[in-house]
Amino acid sequence: MPIYQEQKLRDVSRQFQIYGEFMHAEPCKIGHINETYTATYSQGGVLVRYIHQKINTGVFKDPVAVMSNVMRVTQHLRAKLIAQGSEDVTRKALTVIPTHSGKPFYMNGGGEAWRTFVFIERAQTFEAVQTPAQAREAGFAFGAFQNLLADLPGERLADTIPDFHHTRKRFTTLQQAIESDHCNRAKLAKKEIAFALKQEPIVDVLLNALADGRLPERATHNDTKFNNVMLDADSGKALCVVDLDTVMPGLVLYDFGDMVRTTTSPTLEDELDLSKVKMHFPMFEALTRGYLEAASGFLTSAERSYLAFAGRLITFTIGIRFLTDFLLGDTYFRVHRAAHNLDRCRTQFKLVESIARQESAMQKLVDSI
Repeated sequence: MPIYQEQKLRDVSRQFQIYGEFMHAEPCKIGHINETYTATYSQGGVLVRYIHQKINTGVFKDPVAVMSNVMRVTQHLRAKLIAQGSEDVTRKALTVIPTHSGKPFYMNGGGEAWRTFVFIERAQTFEAVQTPAQAREAGFAFGAFQNLLADLPGERLADTIPDFHHTRKRFTTLQQAIESDHCNRAKLAKKEIAFALKQEPIVDVLLNALADGRLPERATHNDTKFNNVMLDADSGKALCVVDLDTVMPGLVLYDFGDMVRTTTSPTLEDELDLSKVKMHFPMFEALTRGYLEAASGFLTSAERSYLAFAGRLITFTIGIRFLTDFLLGDTYFRVHRAAHNLDRCRTQFKLVESIARQESAMQKLVDSI
């Protein structure tokens, strides 16, 4: 990390209720959106770690709303876990460290929004699922997360990114990006554009079911990538769901669909060898059994009936988001190479095809559990 960035981080760290000496920090190369650091402090001769994170206000334009949601959700999770007699609660729910003035985040003079969490020790995250056991843990973790939030009191959570999973609006934005082609990139993605446009019949399926009351709106995570579940380094069991910026009103199907996308194909999100990209049914079965073990108590029959389809729809939705960002010049997702977003898009579309071929068998499994 450049010296000027570390000095800034030292200055930021002094704003939070951390009692100890700042020793050093390292950037965490996780996620596409926020800037994250692991910082080590000496507290009474013991080394402890915290997470300092700069919220990407270009994406999350209202950090007050984001942190209001995060505080409500984390406090509710902690209260429910304690009421259940759960142990090691600080490893099972994120803990926000307030500023010295009691606020959940700090705005510096440069307009940057910073927040701090307790670092969860002896935990691991993985960019790609490795075993069915891990898939089951991921399903259980997000199912339990939804279950704990099913009785979240108070007013409706804020929409931190309006229309985040609104597939029709995402599709319309893609059509506009194709038509304008400001960066002259459409010629590089002819095959992907043709595939995307051909999928229009599935775009409104869940939106219509929500609009006519067949599906309920719930408090959901909305970004259930496999790497947003922390697993205990010793037991491999699910510990904590992280990356709560997109926790807001949504459909449980959005969450389950993104789980299918990120846990059933043991490849990276930007896998270049598309022959490796396919929906592995044993992974789906493990994921589904874990999820339903935790979530079946509150799911409606209508929600269950769309679980397999949700995998195809959300994988497609993420794919068109990557394709749109590629066409617009990579303005949303961080990229690390030329055509990175197009590579990500191709991976998603290959997985869409694989899910579509197996969707009937997938739903038959859901119905049997």
